[in-house]
Amino acid sequence: MTHIKLAVFDMAGTTVDEGNVVYKTVQKVINDKGFNISLEQVLEHGAGKEKHQAIIDVLTACTDIDNIEEIAASAFENFKPALKEAYNTLNVKTFEGVKETMDALRAQGIHVVLNTGYDRKTASSLLDKLGWEVEKDIDGLVTADDVKNGRPAPDMIVEAMALCGISDPKVVLKAGDSTIDIEEGKNAGCGLTIGVLSGAQTEAQLKVAQPDHILQSLAELPEILH
Repeated sequence: MTHIKLAVFDMAGTTVDEGNVVYKTVQKVINDKGFNISLEQVLEHGAGKEKHQAIIDVLTACTDIDNIEEIAASAFENFKPALKEAYNTLNVKTFEGVKETMDALRAQGIHVVLNTGYDRKTASSLLDKLGWEVEKDIDGLVTADDVKNGRPAPDMIVEAMALCGISDPKVVLKAGDSTIDIEEGKNAGCGLTIGVLSGAQTEAQLKVAQPDHILQSLAELPEILH
């Protein structure tokens, strides 16, 4: 097996357990516009994406309206204040065994970078709630704000590689809880792509993107790498 030098992990549903609050908020701002979209539909069509794009894609897949761009822009305008309100009372934690996995990888000299479809402010607030710090608990954070193209484009992984001084994508592992995470990893040429069942999507949904492995959670990752 390729010797992995960098692990790029998605945040919500993969390393961060926030009870799907972000997608529940996406659902709320869409339904506030007079729709009746289920959380399952939001997860199926919006998981892992930059949130404005997620709203567009959910509306495109689940409605037959003509003015999608206009409604999506208006819903997205309400998204950040609604999410901020939800976050203020939210208990954010990590999944069992995930922090230990990250620590073990870093102890072996493998860089750990988190990447996310959130903007930097949202991602940083999640890290603050967990008490995680860049350079102390992780080696870097790459957000939707830091790149031109969101997932499934490889831009965030390319940025993570640059942060860690890595040029060969074959030594990079990408793990996430949605098909778009796997597609992002494949588009970047990652040596390993891994789906986890701790978040947004089911095993059947993840299999569509053909990851190298599907795990219950990141806590099982060390078994694969040995």
